[in-house]
Amino acid sequence: MLKFAASLALSTILLAIPVSAATAGQKISNDLSRCKSGNGPAVLVNISGVKASSGKIRVQSYRGTKDEWLKKGAWINRIEAPAKSDTMTFCVPVPTSGTYGIAVRHDVNGNGKTDISSDGGGMSNNPSISIFNLGKPNYKKTKFTVGNEVKSISIKMKYL
Repeated sequence: MLKFAASLALSTILLAIPVSAATAGQKISNDLSRCKSGNGPAVLVNISGVKASSGKIRVQSYRGTKDEWLKKGAWINRIEAPAKSDTMTFCVPVPTSGTYGIAVRHDVNGNGKTDISSDGGGMSNNPSISIFNLGKPNYKKTKFTVGNEVKSISIKMKYL
């Protein structure tokens, strides 16, 4: 009986997990063909100001909600690619029409760690980032709406 109760409790917990958690965490390739007209919903992310052709650029999509924006493990899709100085373009598919946010990180030396003195970053809507918000602006400043189309956004990288 105890095993049944524990199994039932686990099943209830798993059913209570939001759908977004079930779809979180896909690592995908940068397939620009997914952002051709008529292939939505997706976000065409144009990144400018990449300071060096070293390390990796990581682009992550999140739901544009307080509960999920920049929360560890809450990202929907992640694309990593070798950095190319100046500009880069990524296509980030999203599961359905809705509200999203995009975060970009440049790991300049490719060590997989955040090096405050050299790494850079940027976010959808290019919010100001300061020591007071510790580089994590409120989701309201970064969210945008995607319908069934391909939404184009521009992100300017920021470095110290």
